[in-house]
Amino acid sequence: MKKLVIYVHGKWGTAEEAKHYRTLFVESDVIGFDYKSQNPWEAKSEFSDFYDLHSKEYDSVILVANSIGAFFSMHALAEKKISKALFISPISNMEKLITNMMIWSNVTEEELCRKKEISTGFGETLSWEYLCYVRKHPIKWNIPTCILYGANDNLTSVETVSGFAEQIGAILTVMNDGEHWFHTNEQMEFLDNWIRNSI
Repeated sequence: MKKLVIYVHGKWGTAEEAKHYRTLFVESDVIGFDYKSQNPWEAKSEFSDFYDLHSKEYDSVILVANSIGAFFSMHALAEKKISKALFISPISNMEKLITNMMIWSNVTEEELCRKKEISTGFGETLSWEYLCYVRKHPIKWNIPTCILYGANDNLTSVETVSGFAEQIGAILTVMNDGEHWFHTNEQMEFLDNWIRNSI
């Protein structure tokens, strides 16, 4: 049985990160995806094309996706033949994240609707088109999923990720000292053990 693992990085990440997962999936081919998409409507075609191109000769595909990479994957790959998804710090409610960023920046809906795009002091650009899109296209995800969440995640609350996990029937694991970006030795060891226990 030929197995493939597709790794999808988060913001500022790279496909090179896939190398880390090769020791965890020794019986599978592991590839990283360097996507260019900046929003879910671009991801819809780019992610789908990548999946179709690379999965053809495999009997089973596991998706490992990080942060916004998980969000894009859920929009683009929900209808694909994926045996399991492992999401690390997924953005599970983009509407809530955008409206939180609006609160942090003192931006009202009326103002964003009028200006269409507003730059924030923390490097993100708020977009009216993006907000409208995620409201019109809620996530529909029925693939067996495990979620790893850090209790100190500054982008998604534990209530949001718990509610999402319940909604899609995912198994949620919380690391008490985890952050949105898993990167310390302790966090990576926890992540590796989580993956071993999830596959």
